[in-house]
Parts: sequence; structure tokens; C-alpha cells
Amino acid sequence: MKLLALDTSSEGCSAALMVDGRLTERFDLAPRGHTRLLMPMIRELLAEQDLAPTDLDALAFACGPGSFTGLRIATGVVQGLAWGLDVPVIPVSSLAAVALGAMDALELSDGDGVAVAFDARMGEVYWGCFEARGGLPVLLGAEQVCPPAAVALPERGCGWAGAGQGWQLRDQMPPSVVSAASPVDDTLVPRASWVARLASDQFSAGAGVSAVQAQPVYIRDEVTWKKLPGR
Repeated sequence: MKLLALDTSSEGCSAALMVDGRLTERFDLAPRGHTRLLMPMIRELLAEQDLAPTDLDALAFACGPGSFTGLRIATGVVQGLAWGLDVPVIPVSSLAAVALGAMDALELSDGDGVAVAFDARMGEVYWGCFEARGGLPVLLGAEQVCPPAAVALPERGCGWAGAGQGWQLRDQMPPSVVSAASPVDDTLVPRASWVARLASDQFSAGAGVSAVQAQPVYIRDEVTWKKLPGR
């Protein structure tokens, strides 16, 4: 299987290519460089493997939650490629991608929990709680957006770890949540290599949508804004 995965859901910009289980990736922290960097990353990855876009079997992308602008960039690119190549798309949760990365970085075992938090701006965080099962993160409950003070951990017998830059707001989280999560890595951002690993598993299980169905997941339905003076 040949799968191309993209992520522009945060300040990180990355593309990953999985060819028969082997992963190669391009990653850069470039908050305003996604549009400039993404297509060259894709071309480099394909050229390294001496592949053409028509050789791809599937596409994947981090569908959110995350930066509204970033999500639209990856969505637009993956939709355009999927239309032209007539291949399925696997949307992958950005929170789940970081949960997988945390399982590696923090050396979590099956049964361990990981609470992922992204800074959603406007005094809120994106929040998702996962359990490691069979080497993959399984969502517990639902992903949500809420003030840091409103986050909560599902009741379960095993311990918790924390991951994602939203944990930099831990001083605003309930003390019971902060004390329950150890270790915490508040530097992790989504990466296309993690998206590719999750997408590969989903693709093997028959997942995949058409280009038109490949849509970003914002969670937040409304954007708070203020009118400029005189408007």
C-alpha cells in the first residue's frame, strides 16, 4: 500500500509517505509557511521513492480540530489530489494523532490513558481523552472544546498522561486533572507520520471517503470576533 498523509492543523507543517509499511516524513515548524512548504514536501517524498502521484492508493489528512486556516489548507490539497487521482481519503483526528505520538514519546503501555489538549484560543482548549489499546489510541467519550477550567478525565482504573500544547494552560485546569496526569509533554503537535499510521490501520479496515466528503472538523461552530470601529 502507498499512502500519502498531510498535516497543517497546527504550527507544524508535515507530509508523510507510507510505502508497504515504511514511513518517510518531512516536518517543519512554520506557523505561516504551510502553503509554501506543503507541495514541495509532497514532491520530495514521491521523488525519493521514484513514485508518481498516480501510484498512490490512498490519501490521509489531519482533519482537526486545530487552526481553521491550517485545516483548510490540508483539506484543499487533499481534495484536489483525490479528485484527480480518484483515490479514497482517510480523515484522521488531530487529537488522536498526538495521542499516538504521546504513546511513543512517553512510552505508554496498553491500558494507559492520555489526555490531549490543544490551545483553541479565545480562552478555550480542544480536549480529547484516549486509552492505549493494541498500540493505538481509542477515544473515550467525545472530543470537545471548552475552557481549561472545564476539562475532565473519564473515570477509569489506570493512570493518565498529558500531551499537546494546550497543557501549557494547566494552571487554569482543575487541580484534580493536573494531579492525575503524569507525565505530561506540552510540546507535542500533530505530525503527518502519526496521521499515516492511524490512517493505514483505518484503510486496512475498509475506511475511506470521497474527495467531496473529506471535510475539516472544527468542533467549534462559531468564531468569536469583534467589529472594527465604525463597521
